Parts: sequence; structure tokens; C-alpha cells
Amino acid sequence: MGGHPDTKTPNLDRLARQGVLFTNASTPSPACVPTRCAVMTGKAPATTGLYHNSDGHHRLYDDLKSLVTLPQYFSQQGYKSWGAGKLLHHFHHGDYDEVFDNGYWKNPEPEGVDCEKPPRTIEEFLDWWAPVDVPNSDMKDWQAAQWAAGVLQQEHEKPFFLACGIFRPHEPWNVPQAYYDKFPLDSLTLPKIKEDDLDDVGEPVKRPSPVAERIVSDEQVWRKSVQSYLANINFADDCLGLILDALDKSPHRDNTIIVLWSDHGWQLGEKYRWAKFTLWERSSRCVLMLAGPGITRGGRVSSPVSLQDIYPTLIDLCRLPARRSIDGRSFLPYLENPDKAPSDIPAITANELGFSLRGARYRYIRYHDGSEELYDHMKDPMEWNNLADDPDYAAVVTELKTHLPKNPAPRKRR
Repeated sequence: MGGHPDTKTPNLDRLARQGVLFTNASTPSPACVPTRCAVMTGKAPATTGLYHNSDGHHRLYDDLKSLVTLPQYFSQQGYKSWGAGKLLHHFHHGDYDEVFDNGYWKNPEPEGVDCEKPPRTIEEFLDWWAPVDVPNSDMKDWQAAQWAAGVLQQEHEKPFFLACGIFRPHEPWNVPQAYYDKFPLDSLTLPKIKEDDLDDVGEPVKRPSPVAERIVSDEQVWRKSVQSYLANINFADDCLGLILDALDKSPHRDNTIIVLWSDHGWQLGEKYRWAKFTLWERSSRCVLMLAGPGITRGGRVSSPVSLQDIYPTLIDLCRLPARRSIDGRSFLPYLENPDKAPSDIPAITANELGFSLRGARYRYIRYHDGSEELYDHMKDPMEWNNLADDPDYAAVVTELKTHLPKNPAPRKRR
């Protein structure tokens, strides 16, 4: 996908070869909770008013708690549903017929690792980026993947919906030492940063993140962060391998649809930001691939799609009754024909500051204070040059603005 050149993802690559990879997929929101609520309920942030992690999940609000989630809908249609790991951000509340409980919902880390206290100093960050002296089998992601593999090995009387949420590469980045050893510090590629990158961005995001500034100002600390991120991605990839190997050996190999997605991207210092939460490419772009019966092998799609589209697409793929009440558009035509002409409808990402529209070529951002950004990804993949005020691009801005949500829901707050 043109990401970090040092990453090692043999199982992600293997799955991409088996099906269709969407290289221009966007998240509904660049944060865990609102994105997972959007994907699982089929309702976009602009519909629910859930734009940020602090807003909480949909079951906290009387007008949203009865929304039918994706696994619930499949159960209603006669499927048996199973779930394990990070799915609806620790909250399941009857979404699945059966869940795997290995203590993940209390703490997704191995014994002795605390992920509930975000670091405040570089020393605390370094603790979050350190190996743990445990075998893979002690890692809760590994246990969830093994459990999912076991479900796939069984015969089932009913069709099934199986969800396995891999916590990694969410911080803290603590995985066994062997994964760090694959990425020597002195040979890692560091992200590219433009010194004056924030001079032309929207007013709400002009200030650099103090965390990012501290990290990128010390090259060895920065290298350690990149090493840890790559190590955790590689560990997550091995968890995926357990599941794919089990499916290959199972009686369900030829009639099972696989959907793999990441809930958002990640910034390792680009635009002087750390983590996620922004409306720029590095936070908004995410992994999305599907494989299985009726899906073209080895297809790549550059047309803009959203994770919001997963719910209606699975309904189409499984020939279930349509749900007109959910947001998103089925991308089934691209699974059948990846060479189909790109859509001119951009994917929408929302946070508490505004909306970002990602088309086939351009990204347009409009913040609630009225400030704007426009980036031409054909010429500027790093989003270094804001073209929103360039008269040569006025028509592009005008056209993209027509796709902004009409009357978006105000932000809900707990």
C-alpha cells in the first residue's frame, strides 16, 4: 500500500493476494470508539453524533442503544455469531451469541502490563515501547486468534459470523523480544517531516503536538518508537496467520468470506502529530481487504471507499435482506470487478473538529471554524501543500464541498 518500507506483513500480503485490496479506504472517524460504533451499527458519526473516543459508545444513549449491530443482524438471519478481542472497544452487551473471555475486557495486556495510564514523559513512553518476557501464548491477542482458529476447525450446523479483534498495534507496544529483533534500530527508515508543514493548515490544528515534538527531537527515541510500531504490526500479522492457516485447513475454506480492516491510521511524527485523531491521510487512511467466494483474487481498488460501507457490502455478499436504515454504500461491484471505473463520491471521515473528504485524487478538509485544506495526492502524497486558497483549484473545492454531510448531528457528550 506504499506504507513504511521496513514493515514485515507476510500474512496481510498473503490475504491481499487472495482477494481484493482497497488502497484508498477511509475510516468514518480517526479514533477507535466512534469508528467501531459506525462500522458495527451501520450509522455514520454525522448520523449518531459520536465523533470522539470521549463521546463513548452508542449504548450510552437512549436514542442509539437499540441500533442493530452487524453481528446481531446476522444472528437475526439465522447465523451463529462469535466474538473475541477488541471489537466494539470492550463493549459487547449481547452483540454476539458467544464471546471468548480471556480477561481481555479488563486488561488487553499480559499480566503486569498496564495500558490504562497514558505516558507523560519520554521515559514512560520507552516503557510502552519495550519487549515483554513472555511467550506468544501469554499474549491475549494470540489467545483470541487461537480461539478463533479453533472455531474454524469445527463443523457447524448453522452459517456463522466470527469476529476476532486484534488489539495490536494499539499502544502500549509490548510484544516478545523476537519481534523487535527483526527491526534493527540503526537501519530503520524514519518518517519524512516538513519543518514548516503546519504553516498553511487550518487554524484548529496549527499547534504541533508536544508529544510528537519531544519524540522527533531525539532521533534515538524516534527510532525506538518506529521499531516498536513495526514490531507490533509484525506480531499482529502473525496472529492473522494463525487464523488464515486454520481456515485453509477447515471444512469452511471454500465458503467463507474474510474481511480485514483497521479502525484508523497512525502518525509517527508526520505533521508533528503522534498517534491518530486527525483528519489527514496518515490518520484517516486504513487497511481494508476482502477475500472469499465471489471475490476477485489479487484485485486492487483505488476508488475511495469507507469502512462505513462494510455493513451493506456484507449484506449483499451474503444475500441477506437489505437494511435501508443504515449509512454507507455497498462496494460489491468492486469485489466482482476491481477494474471498475473509480467512483467520484468521496469517503467521509469526521472528528470533533470537522470533516475530511477523500476522493480518488484529492483530500478536502473543512473545520467547524470554516478553515479549509485541499491536497492533491497525485502530486503531494504527504499533504505538504494546502491548495484550498489557490484559485486554480477553486472548482475542485466547490465540487467536493457538495459532499459534506447535510445537517450533521451535533456532538453527543457523556
